[in-house]
This record gives sequence, C-alpha cells and structure tokens, in this order.
Amino acid sequence: MADRAPSANKAPAAAQAAPALPGDNAEALLRRLEWSTIRRLDGWLQGDYRTLFRGEGLDLADLREYQHHDDVRRIDWNVTARLQQPYVREYTEDRDIAAWFLLDLSPSVHFGSRRRSKAQVGIEFTGVIARLLARRGNRVGALLYGSRVDTVLPARGGRLQVLELLQRLMNRPAPVAMPGGTRLQELLQGALQQLRRRSLVFVLSDFFSEPGWSEPLASLAMRHEVVAVRLYDPLELDLPDIGMVYIQDAETGEQLMVDTHAKGFRQRFATAARRREAELRTGLAQAGVDTLEMATDEDLAEAIVRFVHLRRQRSRLAAGSVKPRAHY
Repeated sequence: MADRAPSANKAPAAAQAAPALPGDNAEALLRRLEWSTIRRLDGWLQGDYRTLFRGEGLDLADLREYQHHDDVRRIDWNVTARLQQPYVREYTEDRDIAAWFLLDLSPSVHFGSRRRSKAQVGIEFTGVIARLLARRGNRVGALLYGSRVDTVLPARGGRLQVLELLQRLMNRPAPVAMPGGTRLQELLQGALQQLRRRSLVFVLSDFFSEPGWSEPLASLAMRHEVVAVRLYDPLELDLPDIGMVYIQDAETGEQLMVDTHAKGFRQRFATAARRREAELRTGLAQAGVDTLEMATDEDLAEAIVRFVHLRRQRSRLAAGSVKPRAHY
C-alpha cells in the first residue's frame, strides 16, 4: 500500500497545503503588487506591454494558420504559397481591448509546498496583469471555476474593477474535494458561450483535470488571443525522500499513508509526473496556445518579463518564418 504511485491525471498530494489566499484585503494586496511588482515591470519593460496584446492594428505581430472564421483579407499570400496552406497575419492591438481571466480555483490549485500556493500565484498574476491593462484604458473581466463556473464578472475598466475582481477571489470559501475531480472543459465551454467579441484571454490553471479540455481550449484560441498560464509546485514534479508521510489527493479527497524512503515509490511518482507533463504539453500544443509556466517559488515579475521578451523575439521573426506556439 505504501508503494502505491499516484495516477498521472491526479494532483500530487502533500502532507499539508499552503494557505489558500493572502491575508490582505483587496486594496492592500493591490497596493503591495503595485509597489513590489508593477513598479519593477514599468522599469524593465518600457513599452513592451504591447507584445502581450494582438488584434486589428498596424504592426505585424504573428502568423497563424487560417481558420474558417478569419477575414480573407488578412491572408498572407506569400507565406500561403510557400507552405501550401493558408496563413493569416495578426497585428499588434491599436485600440482598447477586453481581457478575460479564466481562473481554475478547484481544490488542487490551493496546494503549495513553499511560501505560496498555486492559487496565490494565480491571484497575484491576475492582479498585476489586470492592473496593467486597466490603467491603459482596457477592460477586464473574469470567469471563476470551483466545482462549476459559479462567478462571471463582466468586463469593465478602471482600478475599482481590478479591486472588485481581487475581492471576489479573496472572499471565496475554501474549496472541497470533488468525487469526479476537476472538469476544466466546463470553464472553457463557459467562456466560449460568454465571450462574444474577440478578446485577450488568460487561462489560469494547474491543468489537473479530467480529459477533454484540449478541444474547447483550441476552439477558444480560434476566436480569441489565448495565453495558458500553467501553475505548478516543484513538489508535484519531484517527491523528496522525507520518510513516512500522510497524503491526500486534493481533487478527490482520497487519503493514503506512503513511505517516501521506498525508492520504487519515488520512481513511480517521477514516471507518472513525466507522463503527465508530456500529456499536458501535447494538449497545449494541439490547442495552439502560448503557455507561461509559473511555479510557486518563482518571482512573478521576472516570469512576466521573460514571457514578454520571448514573445517579442518570436514576433520579430513572424514576418519571415512561421514559429510554433511555445512554452515560456
């Protein structure tokens, strides 16, 4: 029993999860983020925010395969002739946009073996990006998923909208384990129904979910500019030798006592983690979305800067070649 390896599609467990939410109120949290993160981004990026936003503009941002809903006037005929399949141009956004945050707040997202949980990282990321967008006149909205899509915050502009979003995130009750586990496809399908106009969409999740999320994510990416923000904890990838521990699957509530001294258990854990990583990357690649990976022990500002700079480099190459969607 002690040597049992976790299933590849379940959330790895630990003896105790980190606190789910910060102790600040929304105003205090936003001020802290403005001082500790947004101020640093202002100094580092110096206008590179525009590489996050694509749409109907003047500056070429990227090339992608033609989809049935695309305007034929955006087809790049030179690239189409060279690759023998139609490609369309995407341009840097030059008008106000709506940004939506699709937040998976299921039980596994509240796990964290370090100072922060995955949920805390997701909330802070949302606060930073929402504030950067709102102060430039853009609108932000959100769909929140626990065991279902239980909250829709319509897209609006202004600092008060960011505070409203953060307050809703911080005031949510603690999630409970669900027998069926997370069904991320419900959140994505809810977004497909809710989002009528082309938008910038951030999907924040650890992607510990029942299968079936890749197809609706691909459908969402056909209509909108989608960035998958994959939240993870280092302990989910590598289980240390810490002796006998009591663990619980955060998604299903299944409990188990295991002996991490057992080499066979740690090997099976690592194998299951590698298999899940491969399946996750395949699903994201098939959906055709860019992915920003955020660890619970990573500096938020540095991760955003890395993401923006790598997207900017890829955009510069877009006019001469077609690059695949990437993990950052």
